[in-house]
Amino acid sequence: MTQLVDPFHRQINYLRLSVTDRCDFRCVYCMSENMTFLPKKDLLTLEELDRLCSAFINQGIEKLRITGGEPLVRKGIMTFFDGMKRHLDSGALKELTLTTNGSQMEKYAKDLAAAGVKRVNISIDTLDETKFAEITRWGRLPQVLRGIDAAQAAGLRVKLNVVALKGFNEDELFPIVQWCHERDMDVTFIEVMPMGDIGNENRLTQYWALSDMRKTLAEEYTLTDLSESSGGPARYMRLEETGQKVGFITPLTHNFCESCNRVRITCTGEIYTCLGQEGKSDLRAPLRASESDEHLINAIHAAIGQKPKGHDFDYSRQELGGQMTRHMSHTGG
Repeated sequence: MTQLVDPFHRQINYLRLSVTDRCDFRCVYCMSENMTFLPKKDLLTLEELDRLCSAFINQGIEKLRITGGEPLVRKGIMTFFDGMKRHLDSGALKELTLTTNGSQMEKYAKDLAAAGVKRVNISIDTLDETKFAEITRWGRLPQVLRGIDAAQAAGLRVKLNVVALKGFNEDELFPIVQWCHERDMDVTFIEVMPMGDIGNENRLTQYWALSDMRKTLAEEYTLTDLSESSGGPARYMRLEETGQKVGFITPLTHNFCESCNRVRITCTGEIYTCLGQEGKSDLRAPLRASESDEHLINAIHAAIGQKPKGHDFDYSRQELGGQMTRHMSHTGG
């Protein structure tokens, strides 16, 4: 099988695909409240998404994560998941998973499990119902909690993604860790990243360094660093008192680029080979230029050939160095 290798000899075997820029939440660190979404005609069709992913899988992609926006609000999305199952069945694709806000999991958990999804990441930043409504603007915590229940009932392994926000969820660090332990769920904490104009929100005041969080955790738990990797940017540790695994994604206090094995594609077919760089290539045009995949595959390899060594996120000097103009919901996380 062909392999995708970037200029720094990193094998690219992990694709994160956004299937929509739309979301039913408006999280304050991710979107402005009055978002202007892409015209539907600009989005790749479900058939095009299938063909695009299949081309990548034929070039050595083994892990496929579906993102958004909120992927489960895309009309007919289960058709796409069901189609990807053939690559799981053949063994070419090792893992099919998604990142979701959990709002639609109660509806789709059983269908996702039937399509071969084994794990899901659910984003939830607080266990306080009032604060949850505040941070998501449009979200409702009970709906997400029912989604988590449904996911676990369907046999899906759930991991929580928690964005660390200074002055917002600092006081919930230990309750969230304990809640995940009781529910047998892993948890990953994420530093807030400078992505897109979010209106009046100031990311310098939001920023809570995970190095500080680790020191706080160490006051209550014995922390053991783990060498394992899930194919993403998280670094893991075990809390010896509970045995649970906690992940940290720290693009600002630790540059994780040296082992980067992933690329991201937007719902319009733009490939970003680095989350923290503006460089992109268009795959929609070669995808639509011919029924043959030759032009598409050539474009994929050309894009991988331009993958940079690392990102440029920086909060030093109290400035948003390296801030990306696009929203996280556009790139797909």
